[in-house]
Amino acid sequence: MNKEKMPFQVWILTLAAFAIGTAEFVIAGILPQIATSLSITEGQAGYLISAYALAIVIGGPILTIYLARFNKKAVLIGLMALFIIGNILSALAPNYHLLLISRVISGLVQGPFYGIGAVVATNLVSEKMAGRAVGQMFAGLTLANVLGVPAGTWVSLQFGWHTTFFTVAAFGAIAMISILTSIKSTGHGEAKDIKTQLTAFKNPMLLISLAITALSWSGFMTLYGYLAPIAMHTTGYGETAVTWILVIVGLGLIIGNILGGRSSDKDLNKASMFWAVAMIISLVAVGLVVDNKILFIITAFIFGIASFANVPAMQLRVMNHGGEGQELAATANISAFNLANAFGGFLGGMVLDSQLGASMIPFAAIIIPIIGLLFIAKANSNEKSQNKLATKFN
Repeated sequence: MNKEKMPFQVWILTLAAFAIGTAEFVIAGILPQIATSLSITEGQAGYLISAYALAIVIGGPILTIYLARFNKKAVLIGLMALFIIGNILSALAPNYHLLLISRVISGLVQGPFYGIGAVVATNLVSEKMAGRAVGQMFAGLTLANVLGVPAGTWVSLQFGWHTTFFTVAAFGAIAMISILTSIKSTGHGEAKDIKTQLTAFKNPMLLISLAITALSWSGFMTLYGYLAPIAMHTTGYGETAVTWILVIVGLGLIIGNILGGRSSDKDLNKASMFWAVAMIISLVAVGLVVDNKILFIITAFIFGIASFANVPAMQLRVMNHGGEGQELAATANISAFNLANAFGGFLGGMVLDSQLGASMIPFAAIIIPIIGLLFIAKANSNEKSQNKLATKFN
């Protein structure tokens, strides 16, 4: 039997996804340093997460629709160039407002790069490898949490946070040169008519699926984005411990991604309800043991597993109901994830700067995901009745 290998070009897309993912999430590790350096509160530094995420939410779908008509290789190179510029501006930012603007510039890249990159990845392999090729590319995002964020945090502690952004830009440059030299120039991909893509959004099940992502996921960034201040101010860890705490949580994310994928393939409805509940329970657990060093690490690791296990179920549900507009639906789902990230960054920052303080962040994080459970229950019952009708008429 001929075992097809993953083409080298897909690995290049993984590297680009890694750089982009690191740029998004690295704030979680370097937040205290940025706050001290720019004389702002840690809550305000957390709004840098929200600015980046909102750029993805608003810019992603608009840019994806606009760029779909152009040569895909040229588009990917252009996006990486913008990404490099954004991160160099972040590294050189002399004040908070310019850093905020530079984050928006970097954030504009993520939606279209993942959307168009996923199409390029599937075109590089046979049909039966398509799912794995997209998974391979998105593995860059998971790796960003396990390697990129802790490494960026370490670089920040050794050489200052400016160097972290220069390093991210350097990874972006390596990815851009690799795309330039090894990915073939594919023609103007047959962009599906915008109208056709937009009609998919008339499907109420697609809208419910996007709402599930936005609501259920919001608990993730509320806690993850503020792990450094919680570990330092409440649990009592030193600055240097943040790096390995992020590695442990990152390993949880990888395990969660695998478990979530398998359980979603078995039974999507059960998996989405189970993991959404598991994430809420894990957040409460973190909140209850936040002043115990060992239990904090254990529960944060479990939180990593439970939260990322939601991702495959959310993505699959949206794809199932995307109809003719699968590309746009997938990009809209990335926007839904980042709407949740933006809200999480904002909520966590507000709680951190308020009288409540860092120890209340895990409890604040469960408010919106609980509403998400109601939407999952609604979607599950709708799908059940649709399936019953289908079997009745078949």
